[in-house]
Order: sequence, then structure tokens, then C-alpha cells
Amino acid sequence: MRTRAVLTLSVLSGRYAICRLDPQAPVPEWATSPPFFSVSRTSGELSIVCPEARVPEDVRCEKGWRVVELEGPFDLAASGILSSVLLPLAEARVSSLAVSTHDTDYVLVREAQLSHAVSALEAWGHRVRTEGCEAS
Repeated sequence: MRTRAVLTLSVLSGRYAICRLDPQAPVPEWATSPPFFSVSRTSGELSIVCPEARVPEDVRCEKGWRVVELEGPFDLAASGILSSVLLPLAEARVSSLAVSTHDTDYVLVREAQLSHAVSALEAWGHRVRTEGCEAS
């Protein structure tokens, strides 16, 4: 019998955008402000997650995302942490995007699906903190 990872998750306040820039573009200053941002570069794109209010109008992006933090830190050798969040979201047909750091993971869900996502995660057994945020 497999055991599930049961986690405490926190929904961060604010709305976020997922942006796509040219792969050779410099990381713009508007993209690197707290409380949360992520920058990833590949040979094909520069991808940025940041507060949507900071994104200039001419930038290609999808707005209206919310960030769910998996409260860590987690050992890098631990397995199944992220899947214990992504699996119930997938089963509930909630679109998601995962972003990982050294200590923890973050999962973005569309704001329109946030309440459904929280319900799915709680049904799985996770504790979801929504204090201080507007859960749609």
C-alpha cells in the first residue's frame, strides 16, 4: 500500500501572469519584484511568472493565475511531493503549472478554477490556507 504525501499549502494573494519573451531578451526589471516571481530561460524562450499588474501591455502573456505554495522546505531527495498536488488537480481537471525552487514547489492555477482546486486538494487530504487571499 502506497502512502500519500499530505501537505500544508498556502494560496498567495494577488493575481499572476505567465509571460513568454524572446529567448535572447534580457530579464526585464518589471519581472523581478516580490512577493513572488520566477524566471526560466531555454533555447526557445524566456518564461516569466510575476504579478500581472507589473506586466507591460505589449508583453505576450496569460493573466489571471493564482499561486499555491507547498509549504516546505522539502529534501531534494524526497519523492512524490509535487505529484501529490498535481495528481488531484489533474483528476479534478484543473489546469496547472508547476515552478520549483531549492526548498519548495509552487503550483499556478487559473483564478477561475481556484475554488475547485482548493476543494480537490482538501479532498485529497491536504490542508489549504487561504487566509489573506481572495479565493474565487
